[in-house]
Amino acid sequence: MNATQPQKVGIMGGTFDPIHYGHLLIAQSAAEEFTLDQVLFLPTGKAPHKSYQHVTDPERRCDMVKLAISDNPKFKLSFLEVDHTEVNYTYLTLQKMKEQFNNSKFYFIMGEDSLDDFQNWKRPEEICRLAVILVASRNAGKSSLERKLEDARKLYSAEMFALNSPDFSVSSREIRERVREGKRIRGKEFFKELYGRLGRDGDRAEI
Repeated sequence: MNATQPQKVGIMGGTFDPIHYGHLLIAQSAAEEFTLDQVLFLPTGKAPHKSYQHVTDPERRCDMVKLAISDNPKFKLSFLEVDHTEVNYTYLTLQKMKEQFNNSKFYFIMGEDSLDDFQNWKRPEEICRLAVILVASRNAGKSSLERKLEDARKLYSAEMFALNSPDFSVSSREIRERVREGKRIRGKEFFKELYGRLGRDGDRAEI
């Protein structure tokens, strides 16, 4: 890599409990639209906005992410937040990544629901200073997302863009419920294997 050319690094954070095809579609859309060199999948450890009473343990969630992204050379797994025992704030995570990847430009990938709550995040203006924000809509309402982005750009003096990712309405919570109830999960065979790991231990290994 040219030392004068910053590497473009996407950051896909989330509980990933479990990771699903929608996450992969969004990450792939970001990589293609913004010519990202890599996308880091960043499973959360302790997040300030979630209750962790019923969250699958970090080792299993990381194992599922590892399996799901294994066939894409641009997708990498990061343990930065799960290895941190305190509450993780995104702005602090980005500051740490800036130290690790000192010649990189970051693209933080989020969903429209996260954008709706962004004003309640810790130091959103610092997040916008450290990264370009890419937002995926969960439905066909792209025009409403553009209006939200326009307001957020002005508020935070931020680089924010909508992703042209395919609509994928399934949620991790819905998948967990189907696994618990023994219901059929439609999709590729490797996802059937992946969701089976919700109920058993998996080895932890970094890509």
